[in-house]
Amino acid sequence: MSQDFHAFLEDYLRRYPEDVVQVAQEVSPDQDVTAVLSTLAAQGRDPMLVFERVGGTKVVTGIFTSRKRIARLLGTTQENLHRVYQERARGAVDPKLVSAGPILDSVEEKVDLTKLPLLRHFETDRAPYITNGVVVCEGSTPFSGNLSYHRAMLHSKSELATSLHSRGHLWRLLELARERRKPLPVAMVIGAHPLFMLAASARVGFGADERRIAGGLFGSPLEVIKTPRHEIAVPASAEFVLEGVIDPDAKVDEGPFGEFTGYSSSRTTNNLFRVETLMRRKDAILVDVAGGNAAEHLNLSRVPRESEMAEKLMERFPSVTALHYPNSGVHFHAYVALRARREGEARQVMLGLLGWDPYLKTVIAVDDDIDLTDDSQVMWALATHFQPHRDVVIVGGLPGNALDPSASSVGTTSRMGLDATRGPGFEGVRAKVSDAAMARAAKLLAKVSL
Repeated sequence: MSQDFHAFLEDYLRRYPEDVVQVAQEVSPDQDVTAVLSTLAAQGRDPMLVFERVGGTKVVTGIFTSRKRIARLLGTTQENLHRVYQERARGAVDPKLVSAGPILDSVEEKVDLTKLPLLRHFETDRAPYITNGVVVCEGSTPFSGNLSYHRAMLHSKSELATSLHSRGHLWRLLELARERRKPLPVAMVIGAHPLFMLAASARVGFGADERRIAGGLFGSPLEVIKTPRHEIAVPASAEFVLEGVIDPDAKVDEGPFGEFTGYSSSRTTNNLFRVETLMRRKDAILVDVAGGNAAEHLNLSRVPRESEMAEKLMERFPSVTALHYPNSGVHFHAYVALRARREGEARQVMLGLLGWDPYLKTVIAVDDDIDLTDDSQVMWALATHFQPHRDVVIVGGLPGNALDPSASSVGTTSRMGLDATRGPGFEGVRAKVSDAAMARAAKLLAKVSL
């Protein structure tokens, strides 16, 4: 499989032209891309978008808006997405260092970031933002580093303001750099093959390098080159790469920005990224990730998380049959289906999930005949199976997500499990139309012009 984004785009346009909307007209970089995505979403449409001219630059966005499209990336179906993602991820392999690649087309040490194509996503954003910035940091041994997404806005011609508010592995590496009283060398990849982007969202332990997972998803080692100043391994076919350092002590204004909650967030760690080298391919495309609570923003980070959580739950609790994080709940809600064998099992499953995933606030457990991807079915199960005095568990005072506008300023939250399974002794009999009648209806409707 080619690891080149251009090859991916050409192949996808050839194979699935009906799943791509191409816009040839000139489009403003000031919110118009988000406006088109939002309009299509309101119509129930989720195509990939290719804008030929946005302020003079070709822009592709909405790659991850559709789970069907994500499944295609992995050569599978939506139903098997979790399983196939985990199988591929377990095939992690060290990257392969190569001597050449399109990212070396242009290497500039006299950096002027004002020439970068940047989009303003929302009226409430402080400035145009990089939403697809994968920050790569090396570890103490080869390929023990970290990949993570961080929003970034222009601060000066050679500096970006960014936020590490998730306080994950990059934050930990920055704290170690602070102890050494040295800046932290990093590279920001802006645009690469979608499987590299998906791997960068993987939930792995400290020292487990997502570049190895990218190789697993590709089925062959990720091809990398080393940046000229700090020798950070980045995809050889990336669109743009910014190399430099994060200063552990410098603080700058950053935000607000339209975050996954659907709210404009000013919660930030106010970090400064000093860019020393700008690398780009000669025909670079700006690969954008939709901001706010758009389906793309949510799916990109959720699919790897869901896949990991589903595998963990099913290994520990064989009664679990499915897991789904609905768009309506951003990253804070999850639905779990199970075939409970004993009283209290649904509660145990929910507590396990709430303990494993620090983003979650609410889990709803339902029986395995409920389609978790249909909010209305889950709400029906909640309405008809759930009793508040009996079927709710609440745990308070736990660390949550700093971007949750209802949480404390440091992200402290409470968590809740709602047991909407039927449970032992349930007496209701679900109304059902016979299979024979449904078959007759299908034949009838096939003959009727609707």
